[in-house]
Amino acid sequence: MEKAINRQQILLQHLNPSLSSSSSQQNHNPALSASFCLAGDSAAYQRTNLFGDDVVIVAAYRTALCKSKRGGFKDTYPDDLLAPVLRALIEKTNLHPSEVGDIVVGTVLAPGSQRASECRMAAFYAGFPETVPVRTVNRQCSSGLQAVADVAAAIKAGFYDIGIGAGLESMTTNPMAWEGSVNPRVKEMEQAQNCLLPMGVTSENVAHRFGVTRQEQDQAAVDSHRKAAAATASGKFKDEIIPVNTKIVDPKTGDEKPVTISVDDGIRPNASVSDLAKLKPVFKKDGCTTAGNSSQVSDGAGAVLLMKRSVAMQKGLPILGVFRTFAAVGVDPAIMGVGPAVAIPAAVKAAGLELDDIDLFEINEAFASQFVYCRKKLELDPSKINVNGGAMAIGHPLGATGARCVATLLHEMKRRGKDCRFGVISMCIGTGMGAAAVFERGDSTDELCNARKIESNNLLSKDSR
Repeated sequence: MEKAINRQQILLQHLNPSLSSSSSQQNHNPALSASFCLAGDSAAYQRTNLFGDDVVIVAAYRTALCKSKRGGFKDTYPDDLLAPVLRALIEKTNLHPSEVGDIVVGTVLAPGSQRASECRMAAFYAGFPETVPVRTVNRQCSSGLQAVADVAAAIKAGFYDIGIGAGLESMTTNPMAWEGSVNPRVKEMEQAQNCLLPMGVTSENVAHRFGVTRQEQDQAAVDSHRKAAAATASGKFKDEIIPVNTKIVDPKTGDEKPVTISVDDGIRPNASVSDLAKLKPVFKKDGCTTAGNSSQVSDGAGAVLLMKRSVAMQKGLPILGVFRTFAAVGVDPAIMGVGPAVAIPAAVKAAGLELDDIDLFEINEAFASQFVYCRKKLELDPSKINVNGGAMAIGHPLGATGARCVATLLHEMKRRGKDCRFGVISMCIGTGMGAAAVFERGDSTDELCNARKIESNNLLSKDSR
């Protein structure tokens, strides 16, 4: 400790020549002085908060999520799903659309060039001028979260001060399918072969390898529906869902009926373990993955408005959340569902936090098997996870899920106030990956955002060790 303080004093003498070795520290009070670092790993938080150069979220919205081919958006074009949430960001913040530096949209199933054009069209429908660029990003099920992370990184890099990270998927329009032939070389490498496994087979692999029972999976599904139904009944989702005016076409007569969709239509309030136990496995004859304990195939969109803190403060915009860290990791493709169990610790560590510091988790329920495994592996408190239900009840429109989770998490953190400071979003990713991001409640930052109680005399920051 003394050596460290001495080094600081020597450096300060070079910076402040008036401070001589004969001068008394007690009698001389220079602008620069040696001191202990009491902030621990939060020193960076202190700087970004005070200097206004961290990245904040000022608005996050989504559409309702609807059942593919059978739900409220079965006759809605993908661009008509994205446009309303983009428009809402501008209208509800009074931001001039020309100030947005970029719009990044996570999307998975549609052909790349076609979906890129649809997203550009959606931006025009939403009122953005031609000067605002648009691009898409595809990291499978984490695409919406990746879009948010890409925008946050661009703002941090100084490319622009304001950006939108969004997500879009119409699984009605673009069902999951492989186009064209498969390279025969894939037979030469097991890992490459496993990239082609149906996701349900990877779910069975997780359940078998890690001993996740059918009972545990069905119970997790019931819990998801129960919590989502309660959240819907209490009006919790109204803060995040943007109603969409669209149409429903009668398949028999072709008649069109105008409708406004504002409620997730896949939630089953009366789901029970006994009813789910009657469902047959889908991917393996003696397996345990069923339609009831898997995520729903859905249509929907979401959008998140991010900007530099100083810009938000200048505009007088309320800060919904703070983007802290993001991590993407690779795992065995055969058990791709374990991704969150690896990605969450990586993202939390990068934020200078520990798992116990996290107040809420949004972990995508791709399958109950992998969701239960990740919860048990990380020893997470179930009362902190998916408190308003997850993908088994609400739905999983692949490219939109990340943006949907941001909206759900940040609005719930706002409701909980001081009792909820840090939140994590995570999901597994097809072909064997995981992604996670850490957020902080918007009004909770202070000069020592992650200061820990000092348990010893070692007051140096971990960065100095």
